[in-house]
Amino acid sequence: MFERIRGRTETRVTGPEALSPDNLPQHVAIIMDGNGRWARERGLPRAAGHRSGMQAVKRAVRAANRLGIRYLTLYAFSTENWKRPKAEVDFLMRLPQEFLAIELDELIANNVQVRMIGQREGLPAHTLEAIDEAIRRTAGNCGLVLNFALNYGSRKELLEAARALARDAVEGRIDPDAITEADIEARLQTSGMPEPDLLIRTSGELRISNFMMWQLAYSELWFTDVYWPEFTEAHFYEAVGEYQRRTRRYGGLKDGGE
Repeated sequence: MFERIRGRTETRVTGPEALSPDNLPQHVAIIMDGNGRWARERGLPRAAGHRSGMQAVKRAVRAANRLGIRYLTLYAFSTENWKRPKAEVDFLMRLPQEFLAIELDELIANNVQVRMIGQREGLPAHTLEAIDEAIRRTAGNCGLVLNFALNYGSRKELLEAARALARDAVEGRIDPDAITEADIEARLQTSGMPEPDLLIRTSGELRISNFMMWQLAYSELWFTDVYWPEFTEAHFYEAVGEYQRRTRRYGGLKDGGE
């Protein structure tokens, strides 16, 4: 089930006071889309859209932290994004360093813990250094987990999990006929995290784009036409409000058999 909100300014929930504290998603994932189109509509270079998108990251983190959500995973750079022009890729690879240089102290002050999923191989040293410093300096924090999906692709993740299981089977550490879903989940990069309860995608696209395909099996999906640089805390609350209006059945029936 999904909902798509049309129009770039429409919201029905404007603040956390309108939300029930007893039915919050534990894990929210966001596909941050539309930076380039936002810039093009304003006659700006794509880089301007990506830089403006950093402010939306800050707003989403603040909203999630204010609500007490435990995990926020942001799809920052996919394995497919390497196909973009080199100049744009180089700019995107500098953004984590730029963002964390500005925001890390506030993240630490707000008890946020930074993590990363994705392939480290191929990422520039300066990108990894910025991420690793943030992970190290926030390791002791116990509030919101801010999880960046960087150089991440779900098919690659599943392939690596399958290879790990195959190696374990060949070496006699696991019986192939006894492999369970839990065995697969333990070999995913999100091992130890709950699956996302809610997926948000901005910019009007209606697909998951190789993002957490195993983990999103029962997630609620919420799509909005709003470009990522325009995404506000009110939009975040609106998505959570829609999540709270739904009944999650996981293939079963509601009470009463409906």
